[in-house]
Amino acid sequence: MAATSEFRNGMVIRLEGELFTIVEFQHVKPGKGMGFVRTRLKNVRTGAVLDRTFRSGDNVEEVRLERREMQYLYRSDDLLYFMDTETYEQVSISADMAGDTVLFLKEGDTALVLMDGDTPVGVEVPYFVKLKVVETEPGVRGDTATGGSKPARLETGLVIQVPLFVEKGDVVRIDTRTREYIERV
Repeated sequence: MAATSEFRNGMVIRLEGELFTIVEFQHVKPGKGMGFVRTRLKNVRTGAVLDRTFRSGDNVEEVRLERREMQYLYRSDDLLYFMDTETYEQVSISADMAGDTVLFLKEGDTALVLMDGDTPVGVEVPYFVKLKVVETEPGVRGDTATGGSKPARLETGLVIQVPLFVEKGDVVRIDTRTREYIERV
C-alpha cells in the first residue's frame, strides 16, 4: 500500500480492479480543512485518462509491473503475439490492450511487454523506430522553399506528415511519443 504522500509520476496503482499510471499529481492544502491530492490517471489497458481526487492520508495499492523485452512475432485477428527473448515463451496481448503502439510495431521488432505477475497488461515501444514509406504522393518541384509537408503511409499503416523530398521506398525515423517524422535514414 502507498500513501498519497508517496505519489510520483509514472507510479502504477490498482483502483477499482483496474491498473492506472499516475500521469500527474498535485498536492493541495486549502486554508481550512484537510488537504487533498488531485491526480490525472491513465488506464494501463485502455489508455483512457481520468481525473481523480484523493484525501490526504488515503492509501492505494501500488503495483510493480515487470518490463520484459520481447520480440513481436505476428498479429492474428485481434491478438498480438510476442516471444520472450530469453525463455522463448510466447504470450498474446489483445490489440485493444496494446493501443496505438501497434502502429509502430513490425514483425521481428523488440518491445517491452508490461507484466502484472504472469499476465501481460501493456506494451511499450522504443522512443524512435524506423519504418518504410509504402505510399506517398511525389513532391512538386519548387515547393521546397516553403518547407512544406505531405502525408505518407508507412508499412504498419500509420499515416504521418513528411517533407516533400521523402519518396516511396524511403526508410524514415519516427518519434513514437509525438508521431512525428525525425529524419530519413
